[in-house]
Amino acid sequence: MAAVGVISLYLALVLAVYALLASLLGRARSSTQVLQSARNAAYLIPGILGLATVVLVAAFLTHDFQFKYVASHSSLDMNPIYTWVAFYAGNEGSLLYVALSLAIFAAIAIVLAPPSLSQSLPYTTAIMMAVLIFFLLVMVTLANPFATLVRPPLNGQGINPLLTHPGMFFHPPMLMSGLIAITVPFSMVMGQMLSGSVGDEWVDQARVWSLVAWAVLGGGLLLGAWWAYTILGWGGFWGWDPIENVALMPWLALTAFVHSIMVQKRRGMFRMWNVVLMNIAFTLALFGVFINRGGPVPSVHSFASSILGWAFLAFLGLSLFFSFGVFFFKYRDLKGMVSLESTLSREAAFLLNNLLLLGVTFVTLWGVVFPLVSQMFQGVTVTVAAPFYNQLNGPILLALLLLMGVGPLLPWRHASGATLWRAVRAPGIAALVVMAVLLVLGVRVPAAVLSFGFCSLVAVSILREWARGVRARHSHGESYPLAFLRLLAANRPRYGGYIVHLSIILLVLGVTGSIFYGVKRDVNLAPGDTVRIKGYTVQFLGARTVDWRDRTEYFNDMLVTLPTGKDVQVTAWRAFYPDQNIGTTRAAIRSTPLEDLYIVTSESLGNGRVVFRILVNPLVWWMWLAGLVFIVGTLIALWPQREVELAFAPSGQGMTPAPAGMDPWPRS
Repeated sequence: MAAVGVISLYLALVLAVYALLASLLGRARSSTQVLQSARNAAYLIPGILGLATVVLVAAFLTHDFQFKYVASHSSLDMNPIYTWVAFYAGNEGSLLYVALSLAIFAAIAIVLAPPSLSQSLPYTTAIMMAVLIFFLLVMVTLANPFATLVRPPLNGQGINPLLTHPGMFFHPPMLMSGLIAITVPFSMVMGQMLSGSVGDEWVDQARVWSLVAWAVLGGGLLLGAWWAYTILGWGGFWGWDPIENVALMPWLALTAFVHSIMVQKRRGMFRMWNVVLMNIAFTLALFGVFINRGGPVPSVHSFASSILGWAFLAFLGLSLFFSFGVFFFKYRDLKGMVSLESTLSREAAFLLNNLLLLGVTFVTLWGVVFPLVSQMFQGVTVTVAAPFYNQLNGPILLALLLLMGVGPLLPWRHASGATLWRAVRAPGIAALVVMAVLLVLGVRVPAAVLSFGFCSLVAVSILREWARGVRARHSHGESYPLAFLRLLAANRPRYGGYIVHLSIILLVLGVTGSIFYGVKRDVNLAPGDTVRIKGYTVQFLGARTVDWRDRTEYFNDMLVTLPTGKDVQVTAWRAFYPDQNIGTTRAAIRSTPLEDLYIVTSESLGNGRVVFRILVNPLVWWMWLAGLVFIVGTLIALWPQREVELAFAPSGQGMTPAPAGMDPWPRS
């Protein structure tokens, strides 16, 4: 079995090298046969790597400890349901997963490439294959998942207990897939420039693939927050941990790109800027892989030590040199004839949005690399804590929230002060009313008041746009429900974007409520003891213990009297794994749209006493709802739509207006 896996890796490597060389050779000789053979080679790679994946998963399922990787990340005591999690729990398996994901993405991108990209597709294919070759080379030389042991152990070391959580089935693979998926739009941008074409043929495909990577990465981040909230036992969902940050940074850069690319599509502007944004996103994605699997900084999310850092760092440097080298070499070809006409316009709002997003990105980047810098120059590793990020990024995020409400209301090209006032008057008044009500109710934290006020501004501006569109359709004889559905279908990117904006509002509500108005108490309780916290009465009923071969589980039963007077029983769970000297927790969470009651076990003392941490976290429920809304909005924005034929003006001259009554361009 191990031989089959190794052969699969080498065969995939040979095919990737052939696809790269044949793509370049076929493009140079204008040979359709050679180009087709390169594409065929790329199509075979997902199947070959899929076979390697099946071999490794089968080894986990059969407890084949002859595989060094299986022995290091599983045991006879492990629940078979976590086999898939164990597959990517370490460097070797995660690299195989990343390579498989990239091979699948590349094959799909090649198949779906429109004829308009025929000149740049060979270069795009070559770049995707080059990235894939790197991961395959690392596996066959430094991190082979099919390496075997001369003397297999009778039992394996077992999976890290923190990974035995439902969120682990989706959180790590979504983050890894999201990061590596950025390779596809990056390759399209680079391929277009290398082909010598200065047109915008790549824009639609790059936008779609950027949205795919952005959505997968965003979903993975939110699932990671849920995992941290339920199992790490600290009662929070985001701690600005380095591994969290390196997934957030490329997501922020992609967010800037998917907004900015709309300006290029609508007005023929920001060509150079969009190339820079994509280069930044791809570089940050590789940096994320380096931090995650290279292990240079300490993190609660780092589950495997690594000697691969130098390889990832070298590839990161090479990619950075290549991407910006191509950019500067083709710099003159990217210049357009259209310039920013007014600072009071939708284009300017998009640009400011981009700058603010990059501001958050680079503040976060500095926090991540600061421990490395301090170690290099001072010989001491100094980590950056959450207050640093909150103090610097907080005001920027508030400005982004405000801009999210105002930007879509601005017209293209330019707006007068009177136009701006008419656009923001109703949402602005709503925001002021909300902030005034909060002040009357005793809310005195400025950041919280502004956050809730800006959320209302964004919500009212979006709902007003929807209401206008629905009323216009209803006036032509459509029922209100039908008018709403057809409004969404008529411009899916625009209204899908609005739904995503609403998900961000829900997320901000949850973050603001829990950060500024959460209550926390640490208590030491014996069976029968009670404690009151913010209207809740919590009584410790007692503990139950269950011994397993690899762990001891503690079930701490609590009787909770809700503010309504209703009694409910909850259980806080804790386990200790002596062989690994690791403890894990599962919080008892009573969740409502208003607030969460969160109870977690800290430690067990003598005489039956147990230390608990009890928190009341307002509005956290809305964060998880935001995830569902985010998915719905992204699917609507990505759903294919009949193209409206437009006459493209010469390069740099913008686009011919659409026929009267038609608005094919997304407005957000």
